[in-house]
Amino acid sequence: MVSIIIGNKGSGKTKHLVELVNNTAAVSDGHVVCVEKVPALTYDIKSTVRLIDTDHYSVTGFDSFYGFLCGICAGDHDITHIFIDATFRICGRDYDMLADFLKQIDDLSNLTGIKFTFTISTDKENLPERIFNFCEAI
Repeated sequence: MVSIIIGNKGSGKTKHLVELVNNTAAVSDGHVVCVEKVPALTYDIKSTVRLIDTDHYSVTGFDSFYGFLCGICAGDHDITHIFIDATFRICGRDYDMLADFLKQIDDLSNLTGIKFTFTISTDKENLPERIFNFCEAI
């Protein structure tokens, strides 16, 4: 399952994501991971959550990020949820590539059983309609 939190900068996406991460960590029977571009959520996320910043690993672009997420999934079979903040800041702002990327993530989710949640900084109307065939907006 892939979920997306959509809204413009300052709309509370990250705050909502932090609440979801912490609530999920409290009830998950496995591991919870939170991915961000730079280390900014250290004091907001529970210590039981694995917090990873992509800048530390020089991840840029959709292809690189997809490979990075696959590596996380392959390295720990106990992960139940992966939360990602600032998707466009990590990958770049290309709506068609975002749709292709999220479809790949949906396939990865179906393969692994891991639930993914992304924050997307834009208006819902800017996103290709096909994204909502396999993503849930929350």
